[in-house]
Amino acid sequence: MTTAPETTDLQVQLRLAEGWFTVCDLHRLAPGRGVAALLPDGRQVALFRDREDRLYGIDNRDPFTGAPVLARGLTGTADGRPFVASPLLKQRFDLETGGCLDDPSVSVPAYRVRQRAA
Repeated sequence: MTTAPETTDLQVQLRLAEGWFTVCDLHRLAPGRGVAALLPDGRQVALFRDREDRLYGIDNRDPFTGAPVLARGLTGTADGRPFVASPLLKQRFDLETGGCLDDPSVSVPAYRVRQRAA
């Protein structure tokens, strides 16, 4: 018998300069929706989990408005690339690289994310 990921003790971790930082339990991330988390230095990260259980992390600040809102954006794919569209001006950000799909001169920091047993 296998156990669904939501009932196990899996944690989501981000790679920061100092090492891996535990953000939350995996069951806190609903597929297709974002969650904002506070990092130790005061920045915010937007975390996403897709329907195939892949995890993504990008900065939560929309560079076009300065508002910390990317975690509340709509997710989708364009040319096979996962993205989140800002809820304010609708620019799309690649969840793997942080690059803006609508303006290649703009990007947000992207983080390596993993799930680990608690």
